[in-house]
Amino acid sequence: MGMNEKGGRLRARAASKYTVFNVTEPDELMAFLMKKMAGISRTRVKTLLANRVVLVDSNIQTQYNYPLRPGMKVQVSREKHTREFRNPMLKILYEDAYLIVVEKKEGLLSVATDHQKERTAQHILNEYVKRGHRNNRVYVVHRLDRETSGIMMYAKDEKTQYNLRDCWHDIVTDRRYVAVVMGDMEKDSGTVESWLTDRKLYVSSSDYDDGGKYSVTHYRTIKRANGFSLVELRLETGRKNQIRVHMQQLGHPVAGDLRYGCEADPLGRMALHAFKLCFHHPVTGELMEFETPYPSAFKNLMSRR
Repeated sequence: MGMNEKGGRLRARAASKYTVFNVTEPDELMAFLMKKMAGISRTRVKTLLANRVVLVDSNIQTQYNYPLRPGMKVQVSREKHTREFRNPMLKILYEDAYLIVVEKKEGLLSVATDHQKERTAQHILNEYVKRGHRNNRVYVVHRLDRETSGIMMYAKDEKTQYNLRDCWHDIVTDRRYVAVVMGDMEKDSGTVESWLTDRKLYVSSSDYDDGGKYSVTHYRTIKRANGFSLVELRLETGRKNQIRVHMQQLGHPVAGDLRYGCEADPLGRMALHAFKLCFHHPVTGELMEFETPYPSAFKNLMSRR
């Protein structure tokens, strides 16, 4: 009798970790949870899914429109999200079974290089996903320069990586940066077009096709003050160092960008931040929109008397 009692207790303890909902009619997971968990918001459901604490028939399910059939069981974990992620250089904005969207601080490399294998966003995220399973890893889709802060994403499998890379221009609907540049911008808005060539230590720009990659940056001047301009930039192409080279070309290098013609470093960092990334999810097709505020240091520099 003792064994049965113990077994029963263990099963009861395991069951108590989850709230279980029985599916009685066809539905989609998001709609089902919103009905069952009265008062819960769409955002909160998305967070539960992203945190991998919703199970359908004991399998983790992260897809909001996953089709449910009568007889299925949906379990929602009552425990605090166990795979907590804390890193001073990196913040996870969103995660599901296919991708991770992060905000990185300036000073952190996006991907490993021959010289720097450890302290990179890719390495930090690999350590994190390996907690779930030792074979897990993240795959590079695009990069941000070491000294640029802001939003970027990684794929969690090769198929998603190829999908994002090959269809980048169809999938990504908006990618924007904010920068503090030197001097007063002449125009309120405009476009810079040129051909960029990677020369290892720097990227050179040409007004004609000299074999480089065609590059387009759209800009909008938000504010001019204290000898600086606050500029919002939208990338049509995403070449290495593109914004930095194009701002130098306009005669207004990014503040703190010593490589591309700036002699002043008022913030002790390069004043370039990727603040917006919008894209269609490569698997579900859902429009995903991520935006962070302009860095407060940028705004402070513009408002100093």
